[in-house]
Amino acid sequence: MILLHRNECSKSRCALDYMQQYKAAFTLRDYVADPLSREELTDLLHKLGKDAKDIVRTGDELFKALYGEIELTDEQWLAVLVEHPILLERPILIDGDTAIVGRPPELVEEYVKGKK
Repeated sequence: MILLHRNECSKSRCALDYMQQYKAAFTLRDYVADPLSREELTDLLHKLGKDAKDIVRTGDELFKALYGEIELTDEQWLAVLVEHPILLERPILIDGDTAIVGRPPELVEEYVKGKK
């Protein structure tokens, strides 16, 4: 499993705590320090069953300043996430062909508990 994580985010830290509490085998990836490529984002969207805008942090000040009133296509949202990885929703847990957005982080807890 891979946890897409941002330590500055309380929800992400909470999901990390659940992963550690349940002793899940996982890799931690700070997606801002190690951004996802366009291909990785496309694959992630497929695993999530979501469109790109669905995983954009629309409440973020950067989003509001740059994109708040703009309508973009899915391809354009992918480009936004590549350019500004900080706008990716967090945390996201990837497990093979499955991925979940950990909002709330208890979704991560439920998932890893179910894997035990």
